[in-house]
Amino acid sequence: MTTEKDKSRVHKLSLKGSSKLVAEFFEYSINTILFQRGVYPVEDFTAVKKYGLNMLVTSDDQVKAYIKKIMSQLTKWMVGGKISKLVVVITDKDSGEHVERWQFDVQIFNKPAKEKGSKKVVDKENTAPGEGQPATEKTEKEIQDEIQSIFRQITASVTFLPMLDGNCTFNVMVYADADSDVPMEWGDSDAKEIANGEKVQLRSFSTSNHRVDTLVSYRQVSLSGYYGPVLLLTLRHRLASD
Repeated sequence: MTTEKDKSRVHKLSLKGSSKLVAEFFEYSINTILFQRGVYPVEDFTAVKKYGLNMLVTSDDQVKAYIKKIMSQLTKWMVGGKISKLVVVITDKDSGEHVERWQFDVQIFNKPAKEKGSKKVVDKENTAPGEGQPATEKTEKEIQDEIQSIFRQITASVTFLPMLDGNCTFNVMVYADADSDVPMEWGDSDAKEIANGEKVQLRSFSTSNHRVDTLVSYRQVSLSGYYGPVLLLTLRHRLASD
């Protein structure tokens, strides 16, 4: 029998609250990938407590500023229901080869219908079975446990991902609806897919409004591919070390 106390533990997030939770998850995911994959030196990271885990976030001023710009716009797009994917691409500075691609697919439950005449996102890759159906309400602990599992998998990825040789940098790409408002500092981008690469599906987490699936791919590069009427954007990123 469900008691009133049990009911109070259910995490009933509004769409805005859920959007901010997902955006925050992306911020910590970017930091975790940069640390675990050795994109920047260990001494450039600081330990913080989040999701009941010891997390590491960058302390480099330039990288922090870049991520802050990303998150400022990403949160707005998330709240507006404009995002279908976020991608972190790691690139070898010397060869220009994209060596790793971390993809986070976003599914929004009960997304408001677009006004008549607006562009419709038709990318089937972005559409999961049962899209539009709300997830079962979960407690805060259940959501946190799911997020913990993803970060543990990202940490464990060093056991199967090839060691990154040489100097690497990274860029963040966002798949946004074609009618999204795009700031000047964001520009169009190719997909930076990895052709014939290995793909590993990681765990997912969900709230009553969103579901996020995680996929990492690695090896060769492909610049081909069509994704329907969506904007594929990347924030122009120039660090002094590039």
